[in-house]
Amino acid sequence: MIGLEDFVADNYSKIGNQVLPPGASLGHGLTPEAAKDLGLPAGIAVAASLIDAHAGGLGVIGADVRGYGLACEGQPVTSRLAVICGTSSCHMGISKDPIFVPGVWGPYFSAMVPGFWLNEGGQSVTGKLIDHMVQGHAAFPELQAKATARCQSVYAYLNSHLDLIKKARPVGFLTVDLHVWPDFHGNRSPLADLTLKGMVTGLKLSQDLDDLAILYLATVQAIAFGTRLIIEAMEAAGHSISTLFLCGGLSKNPLFVQMHADITGMPVVLSQEVESVLVGAAILGACASGDFASVQEAMARMSKVGKVVLPRLEDKRYYDKKYQVFLKLVEHQKEYAAIMKGD
Repeated sequence: MIGLEDFVADNYSKIGNQVLPPGASLGHGLTPEAAKDLGLPAGIAVAASLIDAHAGGLGVIGADVRGYGLACEGQPVTSRLAVICGTSSCHMGISKDPIFVPGVWGPYFSAMVPGFWLNEGGQSVTGKLIDHMVQGHAAFPELQAKATARCQSVYAYLNSHLDLIKKARPVGFLTVDLHVWPDFHGNRSPLADLTLKGMVTGLKLSQDLDDLAILYLATVQAIAFGTRLIIEAMEAAGHSISTLFLCGGLSKNPLFVQMHADITGMPVVLSQEVESVLVGAAILGACASGDFASVQEAMARMSKVGKVVLPRLEDKRYYDKKYQVFLKLVEHQKEYAAIMKGD
């Protein structure tokens, strides 16, 4: 229909017609030519690979969680959601049977964990949005200077500054009248609407470091509310999720992790090995080499729990209210668009 019928010719020979699951051993291993270029022995096992986010999901989702008192310990691996969060974020959930979730990609069979169907939610901008909000603020030069003087990243400085100004209340309560809708680059999941824009309500005339810190906090919370919206869509379609497994650059930010726990009401598991994408790739290699009989066995043996962050359930009522506002923001944005389109 679109003029690419040559792909179909000769039994799909142009794009290949042999499909192997992740971790399957390829050919006769590394060719002598490739081995020479890489400085590795010829014939060493080469595994069918995965894209980065899928490898990250593989690197965290199968960890042995015994002894941490987590609900998912007695549940199938399908109760876990891997969130790979960096510049943008991907939400990987797996199921035994195909589940169709509106606005969430998939289901794809054996795309991440062999034998399971994968659904993939996503947020177009997350780490990039936090950078955008912080770096575009009038107080950013002052923040940079103070963070540099303390030999800290700007985010470590902002996190400690929030602790300073929160007084006796939980840090999340600083945004009681500041709310962000985070789709500055459209919405990937679960609304699948590229026309959506970002929104901030509750701005004041002051532009000091306190204001920057609170805007940063509200942005982090908005990203976590976006994750909650994706989880709700997945659960409404038939997934049952009890635990989040976070990896990627943003999982190194303790505020980002705690807000995801508090806002979703679920414990967050962080891996011992920070570079989970590399662990996922190593798992595939260990299967191809025959060191493990299956990807599932390799995941359980090679993924290690580093830290568990529990939600502050006493703050649930506050975040439920903020979530109501979050949903109202997009509802209002659509109303404004309809008004402007009207006669």
